[in-house]
Amino acid sequence: MKTTVKALALAASMLLSLSACNANATPSSNEQVKKAFSSRFPTREVLSVSETPVKGVYEVVVKGKQIVYTDAEAKYLFVGDLIDTEAKSSLTEKKMAELNRVNFNKLPFQYAIKEVRGNGARKLAVFTDPDCPYCKQLERESLPDITNVTIYTFLYPLAQLHPDAPHKARQIWCSKDRLATWTAFMRDGKELTGTDKCDTSALDKIEAMGDELGITGTPGLIFGNGRLVPGAIAKDDIEKLLDAK
Repeated sequence: MKTTVKALALAASMLLSLSACNANATPSSNEQVKKAFSSRFPTREVLSVSETPVKGVYEVVVKGKQIVYTDAEAKYLFVGDLIDTEAKSSLTEKKMAELNRVNFNKLPFQYAIKEVRGNGARKLAVFTDPDCPYCKQLERESLPDITNVTIYTFLYPLAQLHPDAPHKARQIWCSKDRLATWTAFMRDGKELTGTDKCDTSALDKIEAMGDELGITGTPGLIFGNGRLVPGAIAKDDIEKLLDAK
């Protein structure tokens, strides 16, 4: 998976802002941390503050579903994974899984390219960029042999990384047979030749939705159980997640 400029911007802006300007956490201490953090970083909306197992270190979730860690006064800040070495697990990853859980049935499927395979019983939504090499890897290596699934493809071009991707997304959306055009381009390498002149307001809505869901890279996979997983993961992993409750 690629990390985008959006994901890096949070850490960079906060670290630049640093030049300006107890063990058992209680609701009041969490509020104090929130107040201190907001004072130092007024442009970052704090969604939640909670104690971590590390004494004096707090988890702060800011708008955009980004997690950072700080001391009680927000004087020191770090961005990265907090690892439980005994459990051999990432507390950050666990929290991100909670934050990223999506109500699958509320996705706007009318803006997706729909593909039904077999009985279509299993569900998968994919946020994808037509110029993303990892998206093409997913289409060519991981998805081809998966069946009994309905795949909803949301065109999500990342212009800051791939300047021509929005144009290609519009060409695909404006084609007479979107699924056939998408498949030919992404899986078979066929060039796009059609127009990009049609009502593409759906792509704007997809972009806004992706931002709201905190999707910062492509491909972004959302499974029927609401699990959001980034990257061109392997076929076997997709099969397991499609079957997970």
